Amino acid sequence: MKWRLTGRYLASVVLIVVIVIFINILVIIGLYIYQNESPKYPFLQGDNSAEAITRSFGQEIVLSETGMDITGQGKDTLERNQAWIQILDENGNQVYGFRVPPEAKTKYTPMDIVQTYKYMEKELMSTVFIGEKQGNGKRYSYLIGFQDPYLERNILTYDIRKVGRFLQIGIVTVLCVDGFIALCIAYLFSKRLTRPLSALIDGIKQLAHKNYRGHYETKGIYKDVFYNVNMLTEELRASELERNRLDRMKEEWIANISHDIKTPLASIQGYSEMMRDKDYDFTVEEMRDYAEIIERKSLYLKDVIEDLNLSTRLRNMGLTLNLKSVNVVSLVRNAVIDTLNDTRYGNRNIDFRYSDEVILKEVDEILIRRAVANLIYNAVVHNSEDVSIAVSVEKEGGTVRIVVEDHGKGIREEELERIFDRYYRGTNTGELHKGSGLGMAIANDIVKAHDGEIHVMSEFHSGTRIEILL
Repeated sequence: MKWRLTGRYLASVVLIVVIVIFINILVIIGLYIYQNESPKYPFLQGDNSAEAITRSFGQEIVLSETGMDITGQGKDTLERNQAWIQILDENGNQVYGFRVPPEAKTKYTPMDIVQTYKYMEKELMSTVFIGEKQGNGKRYSYLIGFQDPYLERNILTYDIRKVGRFLQIGIVTVLCVDGFIALCIAYLFSKRLTRPLSALIDGIKQLAHKNYRGHYETKGIYKDVFYNVNMLTEELRASELERNRLDRMKEEWIANISHDIKTPLASIQGYSEMMRDKDYDFTVEEMRDYAEIIERKSLYLKDVIEDLNLSTRLRNMGLTLNLKSVNVVSLVRNAVIDTLNDTRYGNRNIDFRYSDEVILKEVDEILIRRAVANLIYNAVVHNSEDVSIAVSVEKEGGTVRIVVEDHGKGIREEELERIFDRYYRGTNTGELHKGSGLGMAIANDIVKAHDGEIHVMSEFHSGTRIEILL
């Protein structure tokens, strides 16, 4: 995998370098062809170049029967370009001169003219260009010397066949050398790029295998990627720990609820067998007592099964709310009455208060009553019989606040964050607190299904206050 990744980067960089070299060669060849094919030599010459001035200077020479001269514009051109001019007749004798250096010859042989054109005259310190002017039936040659130390002319002689062969070999050599250099640079560059990518790929594989111990330095061009991988690792590690914790809680919950279910089932089974056995001769009163026990245990099992079903539907958003305008005061009052009518809690002190006799709210009456009953039930079973419980309903603007408060044992700080977790049973659970262990989780899910809020405030050995905001 590492070599495939490195190879792809390597091939990409080499291909880019080769394409750039090839384009550069095509551009150079095109410029060279355009330069040689253009009659005006646009890249080497212009209207102000020495050769252009010399080629067009013939029109500045004025021939007459009395002699010759140059125009004022021609003189300005020569002075501006630090140039001088000699006009020669057909025998090479100077017939006119302007700004001619004292060291210049006044008669030129054909060889002198060739030497003067090919090489810079050290005595004259000028680069000389040659032109021709015809007039009065004669042909005149003129020499224009430019005294510019930066102006040079080189005469190049070459065999086109050798040049072509040289270009072929040179192009192949350049491609090979540049390709090799590009290969080396691309290899180093690719290794630098692919090393962190390889580390990232290995890290992702480790995450896929649930190994969350990896950590990467956030540096280089991939520092943001490394940072996010570290964040993902931490989140996955936290999720794994939370999942393990929930699994342990679920196993404990299954063990507890299995035990809680077995106890009433054992009672139902035992009394049923006794009532069916012909060896026993029970009175009618005894039969009724046994039937009452069986009924009570059956109702208990029914409540546990309903808790499981309701919790699953709430968590999976599979429960449709039957919303209607309900007097929340009456709803909470009935929940309190139901608790006190239970023979197990008939001696408990529950104080009910409200701000208004009628407080209407669009809610699912059955579910909200179930949530309030669960909160009251938890306050009862987690505290001793002498602890009073206060239940209140009040309206604040458009919000209805339901409060269940006691001054009993309270909840430990480490348990407070887990009180609404499914399967969680607090350490203060008394002997009466049997059942699904989903009461607080169901209350929380019901309130959230109504887009409400539920808050718990508690201090160990000082009491607990639970608020529902609808």
